[in-house]
Amino acid sequence: MSEEKENILSQSVERTANDVQSEGTHQVNAQEGGWFPYPPSRPARLIPPIALAYIGDAVYEVAVRQYLLSKANMRPNHLHRSATKLVSAKAQSRILTSIEAALTEEELDVVRQGRNAKSGSVPKNADVLEYRHATAFECLIGYLYSSSQHHRMIELIGLGIEQAEQASASTSK
Repeated sequence: MSEEKENILSQSVERTANDVQSEGTHQVNAQEGGWFPYPPSRPARLIPPIALAYIGDAVYEVAVRQYLLSKANMRPNHLHRSATKLVSAKAQSRILTSIEAALTEEELDVVRQGRNAKSGSVPKNADVLEYRHATAFECLIGYLYSSSQHHRMIELIGLGIEQAEQASASTSK
């Protein structure tokens, strides 16, 4: 994702938070850990990796949908197929591999915890290793979201989407 698109997405999040504040419906405070007025019950470092993956999955899904809406082709069937290519366990596993070199030690630690977490469910459309890496990626996104590191989260999601789109373009040629 280009820096310009990253800035647009970031400004959109800030505008939404400001709109909610100005309407007086709920006070949104970025220090609370998210985009909505429901702060996590504990600091992000103390939230179990599976719970971080739970919120990370949802946040990443919204980011992908937002990205796809920025593209020209918005037919529902095309949107769904495109989203699936970016949110599948296989895609998330590849994205994590492609951004790993850009991660800090703290982020790598979160990824390790997410990869080693036992989810209790069996993957349907991915092998166990891909599923664990996808969970690790979702855990990282959940951690960044819950610890109010939204700019970093947007940066890594953008980098991951950009890498996935480049890989997709090179295989379709």
